[in-house]
Formats: sequence, C-alpha cells, structure tokens
Amino acid sequence: MLLRVGFEITLECRQDTPLVVALYPHLSRSGDVVGSDAIRTSPALHVSEFQDSFDNRCGRLVLPAGRSTLRSNFLLRDEGRPDAVDRGARQLGVSELPNEAMAFLTPSRYCESDLLTGEAWRLFGNTPADWGRVQAICDWVHSNVAFEQREGRPNRTALDTLRAGAGVCRDFAHLAIAFCRAMNVPARYAGGWLGDDGTATDGPRDFCAWFEAYLGGRWYIFDARYNAPRIGRVLMVRGRDAADVAMMTAFGSNRLTGMKVWCDEVPSVEAQPAIAEVFRDAGRPGCRPPGFGIAYAGTAPAEGSRPQP
Repeated sequence: MLLRVGFEITLECRQDTPLVVALYPHLSRSGDVVGSDAIRTSPALHVSEFQDSFDNRCGRLVLPAGRSTLRSNFLLRDEGRPDAVDRGARQLGVSELPNEAMAFLTPSRYCESDLLTGEAWRLFGNTPADWGRVQAICDWVHSNVAFEQREGRPNRTALDTLRAGAGVCRDFAHLAIAFCRAMNVPARYAGGWLGDDGTATDGPRDFCAWFEAYLGGRWYIFDARYNAPRIGRVLMVRGRDAADVAMMTAFGSNRLTGMKVWCDEVPSVEAQPAIAEVFRDAGRPGCRPPGFGIAYAGTAPAEGSRPQP
C-alpha cells in the first residue's frame, strides 16, 4: 500500500537558535520513499543532514528570531502487513546475545532498569523465557498506566511513570524497556509515524513511540500503549531511550506554536495524482532529489522528475 507521510511544525524563537532534528524516515525505509523526504522551511533555511551513531538521519539548521515552519510531505510504500508476531521466539541467554545487542541490556537516562529489577522479577519472574515474557510486560504496562497527555514532560523516567501510573506513549515505551532489560531481554526505544489503518482514531495525529525487543535472534516491535500489532508503522528513530533520539533539540529559547502530523493510506484511485504531486514538490527549491529504486504502476510522473533506474 501507499502512505502519505509528513508533518508541519511551527516554532517561535527570541533569537537565532541552532536546532537539531531527527524527523526523517529511518535509513532502513529510505528505499520505500517516493518523492523527496527533505525538510522544507519557511523562511528558506539551509538544512545540513548527517547520520548519528544509531543510524538515524538527522538535520542541523539555525532558526532565525521570530516564527519558522518546518514541513515534510512524501509518499512511502508499505507492505500493509501488521507488526510481526512469533510467539515461539525464545529469550536468548546473555552469553548467546550478539555484541550489538549488549548496549540495550543496561540502564539508560530514562530507563533505570537497575532500580526496577526487584519489581520486574516480582511481576514477571514466573513468565516463560520467550515471547510471552515481553508480551506479559506489555500487558501489565498497558493495563496499569493510563494515557494522559497532560502527564507528558521531557524529564519523566520509567520509575516516574511506574509511580504515577500515567504518561504518554514514550513513557509506556520507557517503562516496558526498563522491565525488559531488568529481565535480561535487550530492548530499544523506537519512534516515528503510526498509521490508523484498520483502527479507529483517538484524537489529533501525533508522532508515536514504541519499542523493540530482541528475541530468537532478531528484533521485534512491541507497543505497550496500543498493545496490538499495527499496520502502517513508519520508523523514524531508534536508540537506548528518548535521550538518544529526541525529534527536536533546540539550543536556545523557543516555543512550539503549531504541529500537524499525518500518516494516511492513499486510496489506489488517488495513487497516480499523489505520486505526481510529490515529484512536483521534489523539484522545488530546498528539496533534494528523490530516492532510487522507485517503481511505478500505470503512468509515471513527467519525464525529468523521475529518478534514473
């Protein structure tokens, strides 16, 4: 299926303010992008892209004093399948884990697994050492933490969420990650866009956080907030927790005055006009050329705007 993905964010600054953003689809999804996923700004600003230590795509820019708007709008091909489930995937012993998974076993800024070890083993010590253990953690967090937007704050940790019994999606993820690590299951934070395909909407669209657990030799997606496989999940960032993958980091005073986020399926009858539209956008100033390997059905966009095979 084809998804229309993007955002529009408006910030107000008192003075020139350096900004680092992680607002691109993850490198693992770059081949699925149709059009350009470049960030366009008003006023027009230079955005310098780089890749961080977790393979997340990031951008640097300097916002001038006053109001600035950042916008991205592109299409993305998706298989249209729900998150993978393998109830037979077993928990590997620590000695069996690959080196790259070890960093996701230890405490981090927002996931104090060392302080939650006793509680984790009390709650989940009798669960099977497989998929069922991580699912039991998700079930518990989903049932014992209430989603409350007003509880969202940038310094809330997993322990804070456990005590408060409330939080936003990143807090659900942090608590589940901390419990997994306390049970010797590698777990990492993830975030991005989440489509509503096959589900009912529950308010204005926003970016979403979930987590991934390492079972049976690979990473699997888990979502303690929604606690069900979803369709149309578009990965943006991965890291140990939200401290590693903040979507926006401003080095100065600023105020968020507007934000719109979208991730919607494009009906098949609208696919060709939508493809033509994003390729027109890709040719505008401030957009990098579209990605490679894009396949078309039916009539392709006008010659000169399509990538070479």
